[in-house]
Amino acid sequence: MPIITKSDYQKPKWLFNGHLETIYPALFRKVKLDPPIHERIETLDSDFLDLDWYRNNNPHLVIISHGLEGSSDRPYMLGMAKAFFSAGFDVLTWNYRGCGPELNKKVIFYHSGATYDLDRVIEHAQKAYDKVSLVGFSLGGNLTLKYLGEDRERSSKIKSAVAVSVPLHLASSCEKISRKENFLYSRRFLKSLKKKVIDKSKNHPGEIPLEVLNNVKTLSEFDDFFTGPFHGFADAAEYYAMNSALFFLDGIDIPTLVLNAQNDPFLSPQCFPATLAKDLNQVWFEFPKYGGHVGFSSGKEGKPYYSEQRAVEFVSRED
Repeated sequence: MPIITKSDYQKPKWLFNGHLETIYPALFRKVKLDPPIHERIETLDSDFLDLDWYRNNNPHLVIISHGLEGSSDRPYMLGMAKAFFSAGFDVLTWNYRGCGPELNKKVIFYHSGATYDLDRVIEHAQKAYDKVSLVGFSLGGNLTLKYLGEDRERSSKIKSAVAVSVPLHLASSCEKISRKENFLYSRRFLKSLKKKVIDKSKNHPGEIPLEVLNNVKTLSEFDDFFTGPFHGFADAAEYYAMNSALFFLDGIDIPTLVLNAQNDPFLSPQCFPATLAKDLNQVWFEFPKYGGHVGFSSGKEGKPYYSEQRAVEFVSRED
C-alpha cells in the first residue's frame, strides 16, 4: 500500500519538540472513563492475565495492548479505550504478565514478541463477537504486528489493526533510547524492570541471577541477561532479531495502519520503512512530522488525541 504522505495531525504550538510531546501526555493527561469490569484468565502454562472490559454490547470488539512497563490504566490506554467506547465499540484492555495489580506466578514475564499471551486473550475474548480489531502502543504495537504477520492460526474474526509509535526494528530502537539525550526514559524503564526482577526473585529463589543486576546499565544489557534468556533466546541480539515486527509485515493480510511520528525520540530510522510500502498489500504507513512517542496530543483537555481519532476512523472503515 502507498504511504499516507499527508497527515492531518497538527501539534500544539507549545509542545515544541518530540520530548515534550512524549512527556506531557504521560505526566499530565487525565482521562475520565467509567471503571472497567475486571477479569482474570489463566494462561496455558498456569499463569494469569488481568483484563479490563468496557462493554456497549456491540458485536465488534477492540483489544488494546500497552507499551513497555505500561498497564491498562495508563492515560494513553484509557484515552484509546474511551475513544472506541464513545464510538460504540466494545473495548478490552489487558495487562501483560507482571504489569497488572499483582506480580505473575512464573519466572518469565513479557516481551516484545510474546504473541502467545495476545493469542490467549484473543481466543478467550472473541467468542462473543462477530468482529475483532487490534490496537497496540509501542511494544504492544510490535506485539500486535508480529502476531498478525507470523505463521500461526488466527481467528477469522480479526478484521483490522492499528499500531502506534512502534519500534519496528528492536535492536536499533533499543540503541537509540539508550543514547545520552534519552537518558531519562531509559533510566525510568530500567529502574522499573530491575525492581520487577528483584520482586520476582523472592518468589523464585535461586532461579534469577541477581548478582549481575548491578552490572546492567542499559536496556540492551537487561535484555542480554534477563529478557532474552528468560524467554528462550540466547541473548539480546537473538531476541531482537527474532521478534522485530519489521520482519513480519509482509505476512499481514488484514488492513493495518502503522502510525509513527518522525520526531519520536525512541524510534530509529529503520522504524520508517518507506521503501517497503509498495510491497505490502494490507499495511498502511503514516509518518507525521510530529507526535513524539505515544503522544499526538490534541492540546485541549477532554479532546481525543490524533492517534485515537485515526484509530477509530481506520477501524470503522471495516465495521
